[in-house]
Amino acid sequence: MTARPAPRRRQPTEVRRAMVLEAVPALVAERGVRGTGIRDIAAAAGVSVGTLTYHFSGVREILAEALAVQLAAYYDPLRERAATLAPRDGLDLLLAASLDEETRPHWRLWLECWQDGVWDDERSQHERYTGWHAVLRDLVVAGVADGSLRCADPDGTAARLVALVDGLALQRLRGVPPMSSERAVAHVRAALADWTGSPRPTGE
Repeated sequence: MTARPAPRRRQPTEVRRAMVLEAVPALVAERGVRGTGIRDIAAAAGVSVGTLTYHFSGVREILAEALAVQLAAYYDPLRERAATLAPRDGLDLLLAASLDEETRPHWRLWLECWQDGVWDDERSQHERYTGWHAVLRDLVVAGVADGSLRCADPDGTAARLVALVDGLALQRLRGVPPMSSERAVAHVRAALADWTGSPRPTGE
């Protein structure tokens, strides 16, 4: 008598959701947001279409949540580490890390989602930009307080740093003109030194 195969074990909900969200960045990098559909995501994640439609309302929700997970996994530990450093060093850490080669998939997913209106009410972009701006501003304020930075307008300086990082990341992603991660980091470090009257960290 032929033995029946053991029934396939059903993964817990959180595991299935994680499998889906982890598959998205590479898929978008290959196909773009417009070329990524429910069936593509299901195949890449190794789950059924039914699993996707059970856990998510559609592609837009999957993309938005995947981006949030990717950003949190990368940036939250960096922000925690920056909080333990001197303000000037914390700024350098966050700005350099935001243009590291490892961030290319994050930026690609962010840009694609933005261009294709994944966030209809723009709430997610606003919240993330507001939070990023606040982190940089608070570090500039702390640096002014401890004497390591000279800056009469911390809020404006933070806004310029956010805009510069965005522009450099976009140029690096598009490659017109070519922009390496190392060159992008050098530009933002030079701007930080100019705008805050501070030398670059030792070793640069």
